[in-house]
Amino acid sequence: MFEKLEEINSRPLPFQYYTAEELWTDEHTSAQMLSYHLNGDIDLSSRNTEFIERSVEWIVSQFNISSDSSIADFGCGPGLYASRLAQHGARVTGIDFSRRSIEYARELARNEGLKIDYTVANYLDFESDSRFDLIIMIFCDFCALSPDQRKTMLHKFRKLLTPGGYVLLDVNSLNAFDAREEIAIYEKNQLNGFWSPDTYYGFLNTFKYDDVKVVLDKYTIVEESRTRTVYNWLQHFSTEELTKEFIESGLAVDMLLSDVAGSPYSEESKEIAVIAKKAVNM
Repeated sequence: MFEKLEEINSRPLPFQYYTAEELWTDEHTSAQMLSYHLNGDIDLSSRNTEFIERSVEWIVSQFNISSDSSIADFGCGPGLYASRLAQHGARVTGIDFSRRSIEYARELARNEGLKIDYTVANYLDFESDSRFDLIIMIFCDFCALSPDQRKTMLHKFRKLLTPGGYVLLDVNSLNAFDAREEIAIYEKNQLNGFWSPDTYYGFLNTFKYDDVKVVLDKYTIVEESRTRTVYNWLQHFSTEELTKEFIESGLAVDMLLSDVAGSPYSEESKEIAVIAKKAVNM
């Protein structure tokens, strides 16, 4: 028992383990995640409906979205952004891990008469012959990726952009890092049964890595028949480090904002949104 508790409370190296696929594809947790996506009053799997509406209107205006626009939504979930952008005439491609979310998005598109190309895939592996005027990755998905994964993602974005195309994504700032604290929590049926339909015991260990500005929420779920661990990594960025990663991948930062609804950049913000385009000299 002591050794097991030691293992549960152990601190891995930053981004040592990658378990995103298990989180988004497990039959039970994917259903829980979808229910959070569709709850428009909260900011969990997706942002709240009021913010999404403001965000889409700003995106349509900022990038002149029309029937001539081609958009890729990486981490599209159940199509909350994709469907709204398609309603403005854009040709939209959505990519997501979760088959359950994609099935919901496809049904939504059918019901609304929208032609959206949805793909079930790890977006790190996504390839396409299409080229896009705008690529979006929203709700800080970029922060869950390791440095090597982020480099892969940005090179992929550059390859998939049309000449003059843009990337829009958001990340957690250093203010958000400073606001987090290391904790250890143990609960029966942690998060109100989120992890399993059966009885389980959940351990949450939050670790901060000050040297690299990473937070880990490490969940250990102990069921009668199995024990599993889910690692939720969150990289936090300064504007300088974020800009550097884009430049090194051949993307020129065009604008920094406080969110993907167009709020002007503030040094007090807990998020940073970035608009970037393909650098012409690479």
